[in-house]
Amino acid sequence: MTKQELCQTAVDMLKMAYVPYSHFPVGAALECDSGEVYTGCNIENAGYTPTNCAERTAVFKAVSEGHLKFTRIAIAATTKKFCAPCGVCRQVLQEFAPDLQVILVNCDGETLELTLKELLPYGFDSSYLG
Repeated sequence: MTKQELCQTAVDMLKMAYVPYSHFPVGAALECDSGEVYTGCNIENAGYTPTNCAERTAVFKAVSEGHLKFTRIAIAATTKKFCAPCGVCRQVLQEFAPDLQVILVNCDGETLELTLKELLPYGFDSSYLG
């Protein structure tokens, strides 16, 4: 899948977001090392804490289907400003793909490419657990 197709897949997920409280949709498209792509959107809850971000939705879908290695993720929002993963999502991505390429997509279709290590330079991983 090309970068443009991956980004468009993330943009397409914006319409699937369940955001009755924040009205802030986010879409994600996660590419596995096999080339398969899993999508996600944010899903809110009135209790806020049970809300799930688009990135984690995509990761959990992929992992539940047996995929554990990811190469890149595109994350789209409806804002001019690029929307980077929250801290919890960064940690979940770190668990599976510390070398992940992260592509942020804004409302104008502009992209910003980063690595997860740039977003989480001192990520916590299993090496700390002995």
